[in-house]
Amino acid sequence: MNRILWVDDEIELLKPHLMLLEQRGYHVITATNGEDAIELVQTEPLNLVFLDETMVGISGLETLSVIKEMHPSLPVVMVTKNEQESLMEDAIGRKIDDYLTKPVNPTQILAACKKFLDSRRIAEARITQDFQQEYSSITRRLMDRLDWSEWLDIYLKLVQRSVELDHHADVGLSQSLNDQWKECNAAFCKFIEQDYLSWLGDRDKRQEGMPLLSPHILDQFLVPRLQNGRPTFFIVVDCMRLDQWLVMEQHLRGMFSIDRHYYCGILPTSTPYARNSIFAGLFPTDINKHYPQFAIDERGTDEHTLNKNEKELLQLFLKRRRITLKNDLQYIKIIDTDFGKRIEQDILRYAKNQLTAIVINAVDMIAHSRSDYPILKEIAPDEPAYRTLTNSWFQHSSFYGILKYLSTVKDVQIVITTDHGSVRCLRPSKVIGDRDTTTNLRYKIGRNVKGEERDAMIIRNPEEYKIPAPGLATTCVIAKEDRYFVYPTDYNKYVAKYRDSFQHGGISLEEMILPVVVLEPR
Repeated sequence: MNRILWVDDEIELLKPHLMLLEQRGYHVITATNGEDAIELVQTEPLNLVFLDETMVGISGLETLSVIKEMHPSLPVVMVTKNEQESLMEDAIGRKIDDYLTKPVNPTQILAACKKFLDSRRIAEARITQDFQQEYSSITRRLMDRLDWSEWLDIYLKLVQRSVELDHHADVGLSQSLNDQWKECNAAFCKFIEQDYLSWLGDRDKRQEGMPLLSPHILDQFLVPRLQNGRPTFFIVVDCMRLDQWLVMEQHLRGMFSIDRHYYCGILPTSTPYARNSIFAGLFPTDINKHYPQFAIDERGTDEHTLNKNEKELLQLFLKRRRITLKNDLQYIKIIDTDFGKRIEQDILRYAKNQLTAIVINAVDMIAHSRSDYPILKEIAPDEPAYRTLTNSWFQHSSFYGILKYLSTVKDVQIVITTDHGSVRCLRPSKVIGDRDTTTNLRYKIGRNVKGEERDAMIIRNPEEYKIPAPGLATTCVIAKEDRYFVYPTDYNKYVAKYRDSFQHGGISLEEMILPVVVLEPR
């Protein structure tokens, strides 16, 4: 039973209110002065305090300060006749939780009780009901052949429900949600196998209902903003999932108007292919064809080296679109904290340029570091904790600082996106390839690579899928759902090493359905 302390030097006049609360199941304790109230707070387990502002002896504000010092989380509702703004500011400064103006009526009292005592129970009951209805609806929809827009709708519902349940873990729905994620990802992989190839034609010949892909982002979101001549920032956050963006977005709503869109990342959902494709406005095979000096070939190189030409690819894109900037293109890649802080402090200078492109690697580094450092896996053992880790990073990051500074620039426009997401890998799959086969855990490209068809999409003609083939007999195998590839040699060692790691490069909702967000300062 919830226990309420009501403090008022005219408590006898409040008997009707006290009786109403008792009838509604609340246990009410009373006091007529601040000294008694403080003693009761020390000795009684309480859930809520109604506190009169004007009392004989210690005032309500003084009592409030003592109560909050003893129990900072105990909600206190001040009841006052005084509506002066200065009083309210003083009360808020002393951490009041709410206030009511006398004379109070029963509806106000009950509303305050529900707000502080029953809101969680009410919210959890609603969440449970909505979840059950949505769960059944998605299960039914999976029986039909879905198009891209329907998959996008399902993914948004899954992500929004996941983020919501982070704050209500006690409702016991996490396992059911995890099961539905698996079911949806299995069906989504079949959808990609059937439909993805048809999306890769020329953009002007694409049919209605097909998703935007990585090479289309610049034309769709950047070019129109460059044409209006206003300062524009194009920010790519490496390996950022939609759920991670949503936990960041909550900190930005007061500063920006936010217009969110979505696109489908190309295969493989890996930085060398997807991010180069974004900056070039071309599929990977077209980059290799038209700009052989920037050809994508993973053999003998690491992932970061393969993305060293993003500025040049973006310049070539602007040239093809006949866009002449008023000043030089600025390109920044933030890969460490100190450099990020220097850019944050200098960002307003960049706001004088027509176009500044920024790549932020921190989210990708968090994903990979979680595999390498056991302490990070302990901090973020599951999806909700991974979102919490992302949130903590963002609040202290140069990325957030940059956006806060830019929110003060009236005419700036910001486009934020990502090259791919990541998926938590839990199931190993054996793969066979030679020494020149690519090393990514979610896809393998090489001569005669072999994988299990139930676990992977087998592409025997990578060029048809706009994936560069470095030689004859090249095969590309791309992992489905939450699988990761392991060679037979030292199989158990690498199964254990990479199980429960966040990886990218494969086929899953989390890796392929990606946000593009346009921000404008309010």
